[in-house]
Amino acid sequence: MAVYKDEKQKTWYVSVRYSNWQGEKTRKVKRGFKTKKEAQEWEQSFLNENAGNLEMTFAEFVEIYKENQKHRVRESTWQTKESIIETKILPYFKRKRMIDIKSSDIVVWQNKIMSMKDETGQHYSLVYLKTIHNQLSAIFNHAVRYYDLPKNPALIAGNMGKEKAKEMLFWTKDEYLKFSEAVMDKPISFYAFEMLYWCGLRLGELLALTAGDFDFENKMVRINKSCQRINGVDIITDPKTPKSIRKIQIPDFLVAEMQDYFATIYNLGSDDRIFPLNKSYMHNEMTRGSKNAGVKRIRIHDLRHSHVSLLINMGFGAVAIADRVGHESIDITYRYAHLFPTTQKEIAEKLELERS
Repeated sequence: MAVYKDEKQKTWYVSVRYSNWQGEKTRKVKRGFKTKKEAQEWEQSFLNENAGNLEMTFAEFVEIYKENQKHRVRESTWQTKESIIETKILPYFKRKRMIDIKSSDIVVWQNKIMSMKDETGQHYSLVYLKTIHNQLSAIFNHAVRYYDLPKNPALIAGNMGKEKAKEMLFWTKDEYLKFSEAVMDKPISFYAFEMLYWCGLRLGELLALTAGDFDFENKMVRINKSCQRINGVDIITDPKTPKSIRKIQIPDFLVAEMQDYFATIYNLGSDDRIFPLNKSYMHNEMTRGSKNAGVKRIRIHDLRHSHVSLLINMGFGAVAIADRVGHESIDITYRYAHLFPTTQKEIAEKLELERS
């Protein structure tokens, strides 16, 4: 054991030699333990973690999982994952050793989670239940893939809940025009929604736009970043995917509108955000405008669907649309297949001619 007492401070400390991930011999010293037992427990936890020994507790392995995964996803995504881990998973498994957790333990945990209610007194939705279970399974998958856990008990237990229904709402052009007229009394809202509808932007892309992203001479807007509000602070991040980085050609009327809008902003610099808003404001404006215009309330992201729908109706193909909205063309084909004009009859007729 490498546990010692600091007679001067009347505390305990650990001094242990180990091999780091590069195979180099090094020493780790940790001070300030009130009891010898606390120091010994920390030493064993440290050695288990360093060796990838799954006799460590679930809570100890979660720290490894966090360290390995936190920087691989967007910060806003990680916050959601971490909240689920801290509130729905760790309280039930943190003291159990990784190698001792069985599928029967997962089933007991599932029953506990399914019996819980939210702040409104309602049971969690099936979609949220599946999200919770998927996070637990992801932790065990990490242990299986990188730390030689024999099997994933969450996978054996089976999921709870179900996949989110892929509901897709959108406005026709006429519905959008009614809405835009209803929010024209607030210029910043009007111009923000104009960019969303006529360019098919994601909300985070819109909120990150700066004056320097616009090239009015060439009628282009550059999309190369996203804005996320994290812990009450607006953070500019990379866009959702590499495909999201793009330049969008904008029509003449929108060029004129945005030039008019820029003229109203005092001392506007090229790096200044032109829409210093937040999601809450935009959602409230969506509700207000929909009500005043007498059109159905759709989600802000559905404006993106509305843009794609408009382009399909105008006769554009999946590749051109995908380039404009920052998607893969296969995603456009799959997600919006029901909106494209049916070609099956035309295919059959041409095959008939080819055969004859």
